[in-house]
Amino acid sequence: MSEQGGRRLHITGRTLTFDADPRINADAARYTEKGAVLIGDGRILWCGQAGDEPADLSAGAERHNHGDDLILPGFVDGHVHYPQIGVIASFGAQLLDWLEKYTFPEEGRFSDAAYARETASRFLNLLLANGTTTAAVYCTVHPESADAFFEEASSRDLRMIAGKILMDRNAPETVTDTAQAGYDDTKSLIEKWHGQGRNLYAITPRFAPTSTPAQLEACGTLMSEFDDVYLQTHVSENTDEVKWVAELFPDARSYQDVYAHYGMLGPRGLYGHAIHMDDADLAQAAETQTRYVHCPTSNLFIGSGLFDIRRTWNAGVDVMLGCDVGGGTSLSPFATMKAAYEIAQFSGYPLTPEQAFWLSTSGGADTLSLGDRIGRLAPGYEADVVVLNLKSTPVIDQRVKRAENLRDILFAQMILADDRAIRAVYANGLRVVG
Repeated sequence: MSEQGGRRLHITGRTLTFDADPRINADAARYTEKGAVLIGDGRILWCGQAGDEPADLSAGAERHNHGDDLILPGFVDGHVHYPQIGVIASFGAQLLDWLEKYTFPEEGRFSDAAYARETASRFLNLLLANGTTTAAVYCTVHPESADAFFEEASSRDLRMIAGKILMDRNAPETVTDTAQAGYDDTKSLIEKWHGQGRNLYAITPRFAPTSTPAQLEACGTLMSEFDDVYLQTHVSENTDEVKWVAELFPDARSYQDVYAHYGMLGPRGLYGHAIHMDDADLAQAAETQTRYVHCPTSNLFIGSGLFDIRRTWNAGVDVMLGCDVGGGTSLSPFATMKAAYEIAQFSGYPLTPEQAFWLSTSGGADTLSLGDRIGRLAPGYEADVVVLNLKSTPVIDQRVKRAENLRDILFAQMILADDRAIRAVYANGLRVVG
């Protein structure tokens, strides 16, 4: 739970937050060498120059001095599979083979509520250890897996989005439901968890090939019945997958158009990967305000392709980053940012560290339609905060000592850092790591 009984925290160190989009505003980053953040009842009360704190807010506050460490909003991840934490780093196969060989056998174990609860606990502890305080999370087809996840997230007072997978064909019986059962279970879970505490629900069809038209129609119906829930799924990740969708849905113009037909696009639609898109797809996503989640370590590991972030942005489509564990190779936002930078280089686009950190904090929060609640160090925002040791390894230490500006410091973290850089994490005002 968050800090109770009027307790306040006074956190000092370097501070960084983004007040605007660094792609269009050179002054988007608000960086303070000697900064301070005041927190009370799970909210940020004030943020600014240390020494300028309002006396009425800072008096009696519990002080946490982080010296030269960097204080910034907790990281945000737009696409991750908690049940796959057990198969991360499983030896190579392309997407469809990887699902059959590793994912489906592991996910079949989540009908066991105790196993689901144990895995959810481990996953969330690892996520927090990497500085991520909000994520859009895939469970399994079993309602028990979603219950377990939300129970564990609630016990840590986390702002999480999650949902049970819907999958009624082209998969083993151990991980499939039916169109009706998927609808009924999802509706029940929405009513149980969405908006309870900090929990938010996402209708979660795995991807078009594993849902019948009846199930996709049920997803669209749920979206119309609950206008403030999310929908998360996959689109155009792998060329063989794209061909399969064309065979299963011959009347659709494209993979994405399958989802459009069932009313599944929109500003709360989070579509993972979106690599193999044509201009019409991008225009459709922009028009409907559908969001894409770039999962670079997964795309490289499974050999799916290279996401073109510049082309997607130029088309007017919002993008955020996701680790996509277990196809992705790390829960670390630094690893995700690094891979996103490397992939952007192939299209001649130099993704700046400011852009990468913005995508992983306030930009990601905006893409999740949560930009008014999380992702910034500003009064009224939920107090999800991460503290980074900017010299966590000898090689980072020597690089930061030579840094000429903030960009150099952030780039060193983005390319070289890992979970050793996470000095502390605060979730809704409670220190949960460090």
